[in-house]
Amino acid sequence: MLPDTICKTIHQYNKLPISSEDMQKLLDIAKDYSKVKDYVYLRFGGIGSLGKLYPGYTVQNEMTESGLRSKLGLPSVYFYLAVFDALGDIKSQWTRTKTKIAALLSGNEGFTTEEKHYLRFLLRVSNAFEAVLNSQPMVLPKEIQKQYELLSEVVDTEKLHRYLRRQVRKYHGKQHTGQAMGFSITERAYRYADHGIYLSTKEKRKRIFVPLTDNNQYSSQLYIKLNPETSGIEIKVPIYVKVSHHENYGNQVGIAVGMYIMLTTDQGHRYGERLGEYQTEYAEWIRKQTGIYNRNRKDNPGRKKYEGKKRRYEERLHSYINQEINRFLVTEKPERVYMVKLPKPKAGGVNKKVNQAVAMWQRGYIKKRLSQKCAEESVELIEVLGKDISRECSDCGEIGEKKEGMYYCPRCGNGVEEKTNTARNVLRRGLSGKIVK
Repeated sequence: MLPDTICKTIHQYNKLPISSEDMQKLLDIAKDYSKVKDYVYLRFGGIGSLGKLYPGYTVQNEMTESGLRSKLGLPSVYFYLAVFDALGDIKSQWTRTKTKIAALLSGNEGFTTEEKHYLRFLLRVSNAFEAVLNSQPMVLPKEIQKQYELLSEVVDTEKLHRYLRRQVRKYHGKQHTGQAMGFSITERAYRYADHGIYLSTKEKRKRIFVPLTDNNQYSSQLYIKLNPETSGIEIKVPIYVKVSHHENYGNQVGIAVGMYIMLTTDQGHRYGERLGEYQTEYAEWIRKQTGIYNRNRKDNPGRKKYEGKKRRYEERLHSYINQEINRFLVTEKPERVYMVKLPKPKAGGVNKKVNQAVAMWQRGYIKKRLSQKCAEESVELIEVLGKDISRECSDCGEIGEKKEGMYYCPRCGNGVEEKTNTARNVLRRGLSGKIVK
């Protein structure tokens, strides 16, 4: 069952440039915020700290005693938010690690059914997982202990424990924050007023005022993203919105995502036909301006103008993408939308203009917005397996050829627009269960 509410992110921007002095104060917070997170990653991200992650108060107490907050001079409202932010990252990473190992386990034919069952038990039961990784005795609640003993009687536990530890070493990497260009902030540290927002700094009772482009006010945890080059900030606001339910949305729709035409359906309907035009225009401007900008990066008085125009190109492109996705949903009225799992973009090639155009392809943004809007409209978005999907005939399944935007089948003589052929294959694979799980 689809949820009644979902989380979406609202964006706010500064109306006027932020002074270099105020920007530096915000950068100082971001730098210290990152230091706190990196400290937590280093100290509590390993297997020895698994028992401290839930509910997390042990980590909070140890961080209080560490003296790091006093050393940095970071207000508690930022310090403890950074601690729990990092703690959430660590928990998520352990979840990803377990999910990866579980996926590998499912496809491993070298294990018996009993061995797989035992390993899945270890991945599912946190206390058992922690005990194995730290080579400690298995001490579990009574009922779970009984289940463990039954499972362990029919397998070589030491062999399986070594396997699990080996996989964790392989897939559980070290975390770090990277470049310090933002931080989270709670209601205690900001206040909306005077057509803008007041942000707390490291100085007591002193706040920075940032005029905003809108007068909207929110009461939730925010994320402040800094852009020193443009003297600007971006405020990301998570909000929960009610999901719409449409009784007349009942169609099954397969789509092909393209670089020049955004979406093509299995019926040949097109959405986002000007995507290529907008992207080419953007890519040409980038190609001409980037060289000039980079040669004079340090002394270029027009860098703010450059960044401003670049943002306007992106905003126009993103606005068009969102409009066309909305039109797609309203027109097609889908219950389910099937699309190919998109591969990661490949670098390289000999034509710089083409490479730049490819780099400008907003497929990541398209997928993100399509996922969000489908969720908001109670539409299921399902990814299908994509191997050879554009080369198969949508009528008979034979491998054919593509020429000048058309697909031709040598067996049945089918000739159809190539993206339409792909979209039909997407729908067929989706309905037959060939989906990404």
